[in-house]
Amino acid sequence: MILAPATPTLRREGFPGQRMRVLPRPLVAEARRTRPLSPLLVTDVGYFPRASTHGRSRAHGAPEHIVIVCAAGRGTCTLPSGVHPVHAGQALVIPAGLPHRYEADADEPWTIWWMHLVGQQVPDLLAATGATPDQPVVGLGDPARVISLVDTILRRMERDETTASLLASAGAAWHAMALLAADRPTIGRQQSDPIAATIEHLRANVATRISLADLAGMAGLSVSHYAALFRRATGYGALEFQTRLRMGTARELLDTTDRPIASVAAEVGFSDPLYFSRQFHRIHGMSPTEYRSHDKG
Repeated sequence: MILAPATPTLRREGFPGQRMRVLPRPLVAEARRTRPLSPLLVTDVGYFPRASTHGRSRAHGAPEHIVIVCAAGRGTCTLPSGVHPVHAGQALVIPAGLPHRYEADADEPWTIWWMHLVGQQVPDLLAATGATPDQPVVGLGDPARVISLVDTILRRMERDETTASLLASAGAAWHAMALLAADRPTIGRQQSDPIAATIEHLRANVATRISLADLAGMAGLSVSHYAALFRRATGYGALEFQTRLRMGTARELLDTTDRPIASVAAEVGFSDPLYFSRQFHRIHGMSPTEYRSHDKG
């Protein structure tokens, strides 16, 4: 089957709210020669929310293996084996060098989290997912957990391009691929609660302020629907819940260390110690200094 060129109106990127990181190719070449990174390296990663008119066509395939997780909406992928629909809660796996075209549905454009992978052990990881060039779409037993890991990759690569960040990204990608392989849906098994999965993600990233739109994207829900479900589950809005998580960690640091208030504030993601103190007082009814001196236990 010969792939026709993509429709000219399709866009590669440029969607409101999108996030994306692409490593410089000289850095990719250098990293692939580095032993800790040679088994698996994330070269590109991104998040495209409700990506209307999104699409890519590669007549000779891509140099990297591509994994696209559909959080909401739908799309299609055309391979030599035919046209394959992609729906929310599924992942599209395209091996390197395979000609392909994928695009968002015109009526229900997909929200996708995606990554490009290279490395000696990536083909084995892709094979373990069960995806093949004839059947490139696999179901996800726990989409929110996989999306959370792709978000972790994106946040590390947004931070910097150091070896430490590339290693952390590789570890998260390995975990995500393992989940694709191990947690495929089985008959009668119920998928996990996407709200609970995003709360778990917040607990694991206390110092990072994560927007409501990003959280909704992880869960594959609209912002309004996600916000309502989150408040029903926790009794708080998502941003207030994050603030209270951060204050919980701050209390622990105040109780168990002698670190200055500014250091505690920075540890839980507040660059301004005065703003941190105001938020702490709002929640606890006393300043961090008063809390530390107060008899407890």
